[in-house]
Amino acid sequence: MTLQLVSMNREIALRLSGPGGLYNLGNGLGLMGGLALHISAAMAVQGAGLTNGAFAILDYLAGSLGATAITLAMLVFFWSGERYHRAWSKGAPPDARLNRTGDLSSGYGALLLGLGLLLLGQPVLAATSGLMHAAGKFGSALPPQVQARLPFGPRAFRLIVVASRGPALVAVLLQAQAALATGGGQALAASALLVLCYMLWLRADLALLRA
Repeated sequence: MTLQLVSMNREIALRLSGPGGLYNLGNGLGLMGGLALHISAAMAVQGAGLTNGAFAILDYLAGSLGATAITLAMLVFFWSGERYHRAWSKGAPPDARLNRTGDLSSGYGALLLGLGLLLLGQPVLAATSGLMHAAGKFGSALPPQVQARLPFGPRAFRLIVVASRGPALVAVLLQAQAALATGGGQALAASALLVLCYMLWLRADLALLRA
């Protein structure tokens, strides 16, 4: 049993040692934590019960076009995280082809995220977390010979991705401040969860930048 626990801990540590693990840890916490908070809020209004819980899950994942787009974006981001994990499975430097595959799919995920945010009435976040993030990821996915002909280095695209996190973090911190002022416990929990997720994603962004 002890050897199994050691092996499991080592596997978890390896899974979280690279950008892919950090991205997917943030993705998983954001998805499951957000879903749990949404179910809790729905049941507080409609009452507990399996049916109400099922409707809350459906509403969170696909209750509108915006919610559906964001759910699809999360699925793409999970797939991208796995590409990054495989690229970094042997440490730095990563497998360049798999790393660019992760960048490319992340770009598509960011476009879906931007569409979802726009449909949900968040144009500023759609432009930054969506379009700006996608531009950085698509640029990072360009072949090395193409990047070599650009007037700026490939790190510029990684910096765009890092910068795209800023407006979203500011928005979340402002939401947390408002929740503290009004005593909204659930809103504060959601904000804290998002801050944690953004810190994990940002750490993964910086790992890619350093590479």
